[in-house]
Amino acid sequence: MKIAKSIQKLTENFEKLPGIGPKTASRLTFYLLHVPQTQLSEFANALVNLKKQTIVCSICFNVGDSDPCSICSDSNRNKSVICVVEEPLDVMAIEKTGKYNGAYHVLGGRIDPLNNIRPEDLKIKELLRRVGENKINEVILATNPDMEGEATAMYIKDKIRNSKFEIRNSIRVTRIGRGLPTGGDLEYADAMTLIKALEGRNNF
Repeated sequence: MKIAKSIQKLTENFEKLPGIGPKTASRLTFYLLHVPQTQLSEFANALVNLKKQTIVCSICFNVGDSDPCSICSDSNRNKSVICVVEEPLDVMAIEKTGKYNGAYHVLGGRIDPLNNIRPEDLKIKELLRRVGENKINEVILATNPDMEGEATAMYIKDKIRNSKFEIRNSIRVTRIGRGLPTGGDLEYADAMTLIKALEGRNNF
């Protein structure tokens, strides 16, 4: 059966997305084929403007509408506490809990030698600079509780502890604790699980 080129092309592009197989890609394509043109145009515009209208914050490296982002520019946030996460999705997950009022630092991934992701490929130097140049009381290491996430957290902890910061002895380095299963991802955790993980963080 010969498939229309427009359908085939969109299906192939859906298949390139993570977690989308051929069947799901086909279902999405045919679903969009039957929605009103106005809704389809709105969807297309959202895709086109996704990268054009988002900015990476020069302070925390989260994505937003402005630089600094709305979190970094919020005077009501506790800037003496930094929660270190792997990706912007993790910021969204923690913000949904409504229980954290500190700052963030997005690494842009985690140390993963098998995929050639080294410490210098992440925003670790920028984190150490923030800790050294600002009065930081606590660094919460909220990388995912899997092998790579743990290795990344351990690396950052050692870097802070072995740094030449004059205030290093007063910096509390904690790790999110109970509530998150080993091998899980923050973005898939529910709000209560994340609240328990934040409340149960331990000295690291």
